[in-house]
Amino acid sequence: MRFYNTFSGKVEEFKPLKEGEVRMYTCGPTVYDYAHIGNFRSYVFEDIVRRTFKYLGYKVTQVMNITDVDDKTIKKSAELGISLKEYTEKYTLAFFEDIDTLRIERAEVYPKATEHINEMVELIKKLLDKGYAYIKEDAIYYDISKFENYGALSKIDVKNLKKGVRIQVDEYDKDNVQDFALWKFKREGEPSWKTDIGEGRPGWHIECSAMSMKYLGETFDIHMGGVDNIFPHHENEIAQSEGATGKKFVNYWIHVHHLIVNGEKMSKSKGNFYTLRDLLRIGYKPEAIRFLLLSTHYRKTLNFTMDALKQATKNVERVYNFYFDLKTTVFKEKEENQEVKKIKKETLSKFKEALEDDFNVSVAVSSLFEFIKQINKLQNSGGIGRADVDNVLEGLNSFNKVFDILPKTLDIDIEEEHYNLIKEREKARKEKNYKRADEIRDLLKENGIILEDTPSGVRWKKL
Repeated sequence: MRFYNTFSGKVEEFKPLKEGEVRMYTCGPTVYDYAHIGNFRSYVFEDIVRRTFKYLGYKVTQVMNITDVDDKTIKKSAELGISLKEYTEKYTLAFFEDIDTLRIERAEVYPKATEHINEMVELIKKLLDKGYAYIKEDAIYYDISKFENYGALSKIDVKNLKKGVRIQVDEYDKDNVQDFALWKFKREGEPSWKTDIGEGRPGWHIECSAMSMKYLGETFDIHMGGVDNIFPHHENEIAQSEGATGKKFVNYWIHVHHLIVNGEKMSKSKGNFYTLRDLLRIGYKPEAIRFLLLSTHYRKTLNFTMDALKQATKNVERVYNFYFDLKTTVFKEKEENQEVKKIKKETLSKFKEALEDDFNVSVAVSSLFEFIKQINKLQNSGGIGRADVDNVLEGLNSFNKVFDILPKTLDIDIEEEHYNLIKEREKARKEKNYKRADEIRDLLKENGIILEDTPSGVRWKKL
């Protein structure tokens, strides 16, 4: 297993801290609004990573934070005149509804920032004791000049750091390479907690350090997020965590590139801003949205367009139709076709190799469609029999363990008497009793079932 490590700037062989296990932290939502498709590009990719490791036989422990206290959530709740908890709960529930809709597997732990204040306070106390933090009237700040490797992840130059300049806001640009707030002392109209370090509330960056280390340990395997998190958020996480523990924080950093819409940055003012719910209201299926979001390599910009979503819909329908046809064809009795096993083995081998090669989804997707193409070719020439169906379905389900785009339910149940009629018709055709075969075809059509004769067997569909 090899993938790109942002910290080293190279593709590296993955070596877990514990054999056969992966412990990873994935940046979750700030629950101040509905998540948009740019967020879901990251969440879907993180799901692909999680599923890939499971597919390869690893035990996965994933932690994804819920940021329910920061500048944005406080501002929005104050504007509406409701409590922070009441405001964030709405969007926390919406987030879980959305990831379930997109078939993103649930992480093992979803820690909320407001429920881990004690852990943050203990971490800040360690940083104060070790001289990495200092107290001012408005906040407790991290002194980045004290951390020798500051800037190593984001490759920023800290030489021009202005001494004594501090930043209290949670999010800022690379131009602001200054000391940042760990704990903000109580301000009028803001939620606060009474603690050993004073009454106030945490800065954004300390939250992830405290929660990740609580559930994954002081050093863990993988940390993931969008490229916009590299600086300042992830850079500050490293400084806080390693300053407090003296240990390496994370072994591998993986970052997902931006999503743009029609070649432009997504923005409400441009009218190209979409949440998942917007796309569902238009009429697009969750599986098509998921397929589009996963189908571009994570280190490339994904240009989201309606044309691309329509093509993703067609691609998913192609998989659906293949699956449906397998389930609704009464295949002829014949010996197992060894070519089926060969196709399955070769395409799944390419699939696995692609996933192990820096999560190369484009090659992984092409291996799925190569599998469908070759099996269809065999089916159209009569090369698939009843003995081969389980083998084909097993192969398809192997792809689906990572992609998860097959239908959860399939309306393929027909009355037993109708199924018996289909088998009777096959017997009549074999005996060249075409009059009876035609009678049965007409009778089934009157009952809403149409038949299609194929070289591999008769296929039925409900009208």
